[in-house]
Amino acid sequence: MRIFLAAAILMFCTSLKAQLQPGYEVKATTDFKNAKMYLGTYYGKNKRLSDSAIADANGLAIFKGSAKLPQGIYFIVSPKYVILFELLMDEKQHFSLAYDSTKPGEIKFTGSPENELFSDYTIFLSKVSPSLNALQQKMKAAKTAADSSAAAKDLAAKAGELTAFRNNIVNNKSNSLLAKLLEIAKVPERPQMPKREDGTLDSLYPFYYVKDHYWDSVDFNDDMILHTPFFDSKLDEYYKYYVSPNPDSIINEVNYMMLASRENNDVHTYLLGKFTDKYINPEFMGQDKVFLFLFQNYYSKGDTTWLNEKQRKYIFDRAYSLMANQINEQASPLELSDTSGRALSLYNIKAPLTFVAFWDPHCGHCKTQIPRLDSFYTAKWKNEGVKILAVCTNDAVVDDWKKFIVDNKLNGWYHGYETPQKKAELAANKQPDYRQLYDIFQTPSFFLLDEHKKIIAKGLSLEQYDELIAAKLKSLPVSQ
Repeated sequence: MRIFLAAAILMFCTSLKAQLQPGYEVKATTDFKNAKMYLGTYYGKNKRLSDSAIADANGLAIFKGSAKLPQGIYFIVSPKYVILFELLMDEKQHFSLAYDSTKPGEIKFTGSPENELFSDYTIFLSKVSPSLNALQQKMKAAKTAADSSAAAKDLAAKAGELTAFRNNIVNNKSNSLLAKLLEIAKVPERPQMPKREDGTLDSLYPFYYVKDHYWDSVDFNDDMILHTPFFDSKLDEYYKYYVSPNPDSIINEVNYMMLASRENNDVHTYLLGKFTDKYINPEFMGQDKVFLFLFQNYYSKGDTTWLNEKQRKYIFDRAYSLMANQINEQASPLELSDTSGRALSLYNIKAPLTFVAFWDPHCGHCKTQIPRLDSFYTAKWKNEGVKILAVCTNDAVVDDWKKFIVDNKLNGWYHGYETPQKKAELAANKQPDYRQLYDIFQTPSFFLLDEHKKIIAKGLSLEQYDELIAAKLKSLPVSQ
C-alpha cells in the first residue's frame, strides 16, 4: 500500500512539475535540416505564426519562449510555409516530437499525453475520412432511389463510427484538451419532434432545442476557442441558420456574446471586431443598426485601444454617417436649389412615397441606373403618385447635370443640388451636410420614404424597390 501511495505521489509531483515549468519548449525533429521552421496556430478564421526556429543538421528545431502559449490547436510549418501537421498545446508545453514525411500520419510525441491521444485521433480520422467522402460522392451520383438509400445507410454507419470514436474520447478522457475541443466543435443533434397534448407534432421543437444548446460547451471567457479552426465557422453557421435576420434579434445575440466574453480581452476584442466587420456594411438592409449598437455600447465608451488611428477614424465616421438614416427613422431635411436656382425642400414634396436618388452625371454606374430609374417611374410609379427627388452630388458639373436631365428626358422629377454657398454655410455653423446625414459614400444611392418622410428602405436594387413600392401602395388606404 505504501509503495502504491508513494508511486502515486511521485506521478502527481512529476505531472505538477511539468505543468509548473515556465514558458514553452517544443523540440520538433523533422526531415528538414539546416532550414527555418515555424510554429503556428489558428486565430479565428486566420492562421498566425507564433514562433520560428532553425533546424540543425539532424532536423531538430527547438521552439522556445519564456511565456506560455495560449492553449489550442497549433501546427508545424515547413520552410516553404506548408503546414505539415497539427498538434495540441495544453498546459504541459515542454515536450518533443518526431515527424517522418514518409509516414505523415505517424507522429511520435514524448512528454505529452495530450498529443499522444490527439495522434490516435488523427490516425483514425485519416482512415475514416476517405470512406466518408467516397460515400458522400456515391450518394450524390446515385441514379435510383434504391442506390441513394443504400449509400445513405452506409454513410450513416460510417459517420456513426466516427461519432462513437469521438464520444469515447469525450466520455473516457473527459479531462483532456481533445475532449474539450471536440465538445466545442460539436453541434447538438436535432431531437425527434415531440407530440403536443392534442396529438400533433411540435415541428419547431428540434430547431429551438439546437439553438438553445448550441453554445453549451463553449466558454466565451476562454481564449482557447480562438485557437481552433472551427469556432469562427461555428459562429457563422449560428448567425446564418439560428438567428433571425431582424436587426433587433441579432443585437440580442451579439449583446449576449459580448457580455459573456467581457472577462477575456482577447475573445471580447475578437468578437467586437468580427461583428463590426459583418455589420458595418451589412448584407441585408437595416442590419447596420447592429453596428450602431456596437458603436454606442463599446466604441463610444472607450473600447478603442486595440484600433489604430485609421481604423478608429473609419469606425467613428461610419457611425456618425449611419445614425441619421436608420430604417423607420425620420429622414433628414434636404434644403437644395433646383435647376433654375429656386429653393427646393424635401419636406415640401407631398406624396404617399418619395424616392430620393443621390447621383453624379459623371458616374458611369449612374449613367446606366438613372435612366433605368426613369423607366420604372414612367411605367408605374408616376401614375401611382410616387415622387422622385434626384440630388446631384457633384456641384462642379452643374451644366453637365442639367444637360443629362434634358437629354434623358427626366421629366416630372424634382431635381436639386447643394450650392457651394449652402455648403459653406453648413461648414461655418458646424452642421453636417447630406453626405453625412444620408451616408453618401458612393453613387448612385437610393432611399424610399413614406408620406411622413420616414425611411422605409435603402440600399436596394431598383427591382427590389419596385416590388416594395407595389406592396406599400397596395397596403395604403384607398384615399391615398
